[in-house]
Amino acid sequence: MRMAPCQASVGAIRCGLFAAALLALAGCSRPTQTDGQRQAAAGARPPEAPWFEEVGREAGIDFRMTTGHRPGRYLMPEIKGGGVGLLDFDGDGLLDLFCVQAGSLYPDVTNRPGHKLYRNEGGWKFTDVTARAGVAGNGAFGMGCAVGDYDNDGRPDLYITALGPNQLFRNNGDGTFTDVSAAAGVADPAWGASAAFVDYDRDGHLDLVVANYIRWSPEIEVECFSQGGRPDYCSPLNYKAPSVDTLFRNRGDGTFENVTVRAGLDRAYGYGLGVVGTDLTGDGWPDLYVANDATPNQLWVNQRDGTFRDEAMIRGCAVNSLGMSEAGMGIALVDTLNRGVFDLFITHLVGEANRLFLNQGGYFTDHVTPRGPGATSWPHTSFGVGFFDFDHDGRLDAYIVNGRVKRGVTDLDPNDEYAEPNTLLRGLGEGAFEEVSPAGGTSPVLLAAGRGAAYGDLDNDGDVDVVITNRDGPTHLLRNLAGNRGHWLLFRVLDQLGVDAINAELRIEQGAFRRWQRVLPNQSYCSSNDPRVHFGLGTLEGVERVFVRWPGGTEEVFGPFAANQIHVLREGTGRSAP
Repeated sequence: MRMAPCQASVGAIRCGLFAAALLALAGCSRPTQTDGQRQAAAGARPPEAPWFEEVGREAGIDFRMTTGHRPGRYLMPEIKGGGVGLLDFDGDGLLDLFCVQAGSLYPDVTNRPGHKLYRNEGGWKFTDVTARAGVAGNGAFGMGCAVGDYDNDGRPDLYITALGPNQLFRNNGDGTFTDVSAAAGVADPAWGASAAFVDYDRDGHLDLVVANYIRWSPEIEVECFSQGGRPDYCSPLNYKAPSVDTLFRNRGDGTFENVTVRAGLDRAYGYGLGVVGTDLTGDGWPDLYVANDATPNQLWVNQRDGTFRDEAMIRGCAVNSLGMSEAGMGIALVDTLNRGVFDLFITHLVGEANRLFLNQGGYFTDHVTPRGPGATSWPHTSFGVGFFDFDHDGRLDAYIVNGRVKRGVTDLDPNDEYAEPNTLLRGLGEGAFEEVSPAGGTSPVLLAAGRGAAYGDLDNDGDVDVVITNRDGPTHLLRNLAGNRGHWLLFRVLDQLGVDAINAELRIEQGAFRRWQRVLPNQSYCSSNDPRVHFGLGTLEGVERVFVRWPGGTEEVFGPFAANQIHVLREGTGRSAP
């Protein structure tokens, strides 16, 4: 997204030269290789049994995210949207599914499709309950969603970002929702992308941060071209209209106040797409990290007095090691080296490679290694991302959703020139990963212009499934097939009010085996994950202890726990941690 009209990016040129050099070295007389021979020569594993099975249609998920694109016109919002959320809205213990609809940017379109909510009936069957729930939306061009219990009534609420105004739906507890956007004061008219609920002032009420993209209107749309000279979508830099992100403080009475200026977030502009709210400096107070497209990322460090200061540049996570801004899209918080310290993984544009910022005491290093999680990402444009132990071997894997934003040299799918395969990475430990074949872990390989991705255990069998929204394409529902390779634990972590304790940190222990995770559903790209915390255990049949550091700073220890079960941890019911 950093290309000017008729101009290829440096990254794309570099990749092209590299590919040309490889072809020259290969020569023209080399005999044709089989797929297995090519993979062996490249050091990759041959295709293995699929890790996932796509079951969307048979499960009853008929949602198709549409942009209203018309041939010959390339309106910037059309290439960005597509969020998805997982939430147990009816409290039956099964994760339900919410899909964000884009719609159309043309005023002559009167019958715009809306968002959809699917109730999980169990047994991989879902029912469309949108009409009864009342969450189809207001017709705004939708982008993403965040899930959180903003009123502390024990029921998950739903916030939807859009090309303004955004919407907040309060869960009524009877299968319906009420649009309280205006009354709550969060009907932000900006172009909101990702959003996150986070209690930044630690007063027990979830606040709300929104990453805003371009200050866009049809009047500022410009004409841009692909590398081949064909009409195409622009870089955000073409519009010269970066945004300020929005911070809403929860008053605790059902309303919010816009504290963007008071908190200091108006001191930096960018093209915000991804956001996460969590402690990144180690002081126990949530910070805000924003992944910006084509402009430096922002790390808003919590000053513990209601204000923030952007320290991304001095802390090493604003730009890459060459000092260049990149096309930040999705964000995942991950402990890649199993140290109890959480790193930042950012998805990027083709030719840039996805980026791991290694956390070293609240300061970050652009960590590039031959077997790192971004090593194979150069050919792709990536959006949604999540690190989970999909095969239960005790090591984190990664699932990354890909889809172009600019036309490529060749089309992988004749019906969609922006389609790409997704990426599944197997964790090898010590920060090393390898790409799983077939691409994306499914057979056949799924090709689409992937955008949002949400991760969670949809059938309560202990493994993590994946839901993916695709631009002008069907929703992909991936059922995990690899989870039977080891043991697991799943924890629902609740505060004293019975609300999911966002930003609680867990450490499990069994002998020398230790793993860390946080309750942080609002990450990936424009999406919201299962709020429960998942651990793969390998051959372990349980853990001795689970330490929990609660958002308020207190610590408790629970356990022991047997493997292959879902457990509830409630604040105040554990033992005081030593």
